[in-house]
Amino acid sequence: MPAVLFRSGNDNPVAWREALTKRIPGLDLRVYPDIGNPEEIDFALVWKAPRGTFNGMTNLKAICSLGQGVDHIFDDPDLPDGPQIVRIVDPWMARAMAEWVLLQVLRFHRQGPAYEQAQKDRRWIKLDAEETSTRRIGIMGMGALGAEAARVISALGFDVAGWSRSRKDIPGVRSFAGTEEMDAFLGRTDILCCLLPLTPETTDLIDAGMLGKLPSGAFVVNSGRGAQLVEEDLLAALDSGHIAGAALDVFRVEPLPETHPFWTHPRVQVWPHVSAQTNADSAADQIAENIRRLRAGQDLLNTVGRGRGY
Repeated sequence: MPAVLFRSGNDNPVAWREALTKRIPGLDLRVYPDIGNPEEIDFALVWKAPRGTFNGMTNLKAICSLGQGVDHIFDDPDLPDGPQIVRIVDPWMARAMAEWVLLQVLRFHRQGPAYEQAQKDRRWIKLDAEETSTRRIGIMGMGALGAEAARVISALGFDVAGWSRSRKDIPGVRSFAGTEEMDAFLGRTDILCCLLPLTPETTDLIDAGMLGKLPSGAFVVNSGRGAQLVEEDLLAALDSGHIAGAALDVFRVEPLPETHPFWTHPRVQVWPHVSAQTNADSAADQIAENIRRLRAGQDLLNTVGRGRGY
């Protein structure tokens, strides 16, 4: 009988077993490393599986990321060629991400860092407030997560634009597309929010050059991937005053090392990769559907192109 592999250091296997067996009674879910005969595995649910996890799984037909990103799967040099790669596209996760991005936008827009510092200094101050419609928000990455964030933020009256590889049509959101329109996008962005997938093209994308094209006093919000941000360049831009502040949920090394300067920098807020956590109960429907489709020989939902990496 075919079996499903579960391997994640972050997710609760008990919750996933309960959610999936509720939808597929009798499902054989095997939690790594107790996987039994690897040749019986035909579907894998993983997050940052160690190298060699898929060794011996000669009947493996699909690997599903337990999150939106799939870069951790492609990072495995032993990744077999045959299995399809699929990801989770969950409305609950999209809404959670939109909430987190909106939280950061509102904090910067309403000058939260300045008032937080004033409280520490016991100073009663009132700062001039900027009109919402003149605050220009730029979102890089207009997939399911970025598009939802753009819609939510635009609904509050902010001037929202999105950048992506191809043109998007989202009411109330101006679309910039391709490398030839990146500079124009950056030049009109007061709060830059990154929700891009990690690919070779997006690695080290947010560097000194990109930060320098933002208006002076801009803010940076990153909930894409840590490797997209050149951390030293952001620190330099913060110290120079060109970038006024940053809210970061993803980092090159996680957990963030205790000695990292982000922890103590007065203009950086650190979040421990929690902007949009996977919810077993809401995501289990599409995973169970893909398991059924796989075993029925049907096309899978939310497949990832190996060439594109997303």
